[in-house]
Amino acid sequence: MEFQANSDYSNAAGDVRDASSLLALYEISDTDLQNIKSLEPFMLPQMDKMVDGFYRWLMEQPEYEQFFSDPKLLKHTQKMQHVYWKQFLTGNIDDEYVQHRRIIGATHARIGLSMTMFFAGMTIFNNLVSEIIQENSTSVQEKSNITDSVAKGLHLDTGIVCEIYNIMSNETISAQSKSLMEMSTPVTQIWDNILLLPLVGIVDSKRALDIRNAVLSTISRTRARVFILDISGVAVVDTAVANHLIKIAKATRLMGCESTLSGISPSIAETMIELGIEVGVLKTTATMMDALEGAFTRLGLRIAKVN
Repeated sequence: MEFQANSDYSNAAGDVRDASSLLALYEISDTDLQNIKSLEPFMLPQMDKMVDGFYRWLMEQPEYEQFFSDPKLLKHTQKMQHVYWKQFLTGNIDDEYVQHRRIIGATHARIGLSMTMFFAGMTIFNNLVSEIIQENSTSVQEKSNITDSVAKGLHLDTGIVCEIYNIMSNETISAQSKSLMEMSTPVTQIWDNILLLPLVGIVDSKRALDIRNAVLSTISRTRARVFILDISGVAVVDTAVANHLIKIAKATRLMGCESTLSGISPSIAETMIELGIEVGVLKTTATMMDALEGAFTRLGLRIAKVN
């Protein structure tokens, strides 16, 4: 796992708080931080033992082969575990500490390790730390206090990691949705001054807005005079869909481009009549071929056979 010290999530869309806010949120007191720091003298010498115990557990999980079977990667990851715990045992949770935990969350999101595995791993580490506390603390009350303090610290770390993991996952989903939307609205210049957009699937308000933006942008770029919107692949045309299509037609007309709605099947025509939908400025044709012929006529073009 590669930690990048220059990662910045201050402007991320999520619950990204500074160190003091997180300490208050998790009710981590100065006493808790001192309890964590008190573990340092006898936990550091046992660090290798604790990390080895964790990886014995990890090797029994199916994720081990997928993420940690490379010896070099495994060695690097174990080294980062030492870095993590050394920082944890300082008992100093400041903004640099929080940033380091966010980098861990970003790393897990990038490699695709599930949050289920991360939670399970943190639980195993908590158990291993608890064993060390039981072996080295002097009184029952002291053991209880230190165990509680460690649990708070691990909960804070887990919360930070999960939040960044969620932010990055949502960003990935958003980017993928944007790509899919761009693929689902392929406005194509099929001839000089003629644009075509074949629609497939369901048209909702969000998609209709994306279609309108894509069409107007392409008209502005190509200076097209005719736009054909083919809806033969649209599953349902209701009042809302029809209104969206009419708005698109009006917007294109304002830019000097005439719109034609093609692919009107008998069932869609009947539905539009029953709903009392007035297409208004929108020209309609039964097939895309009819719409294309109309576009050629409007532009003074004709197709002739070459002998």
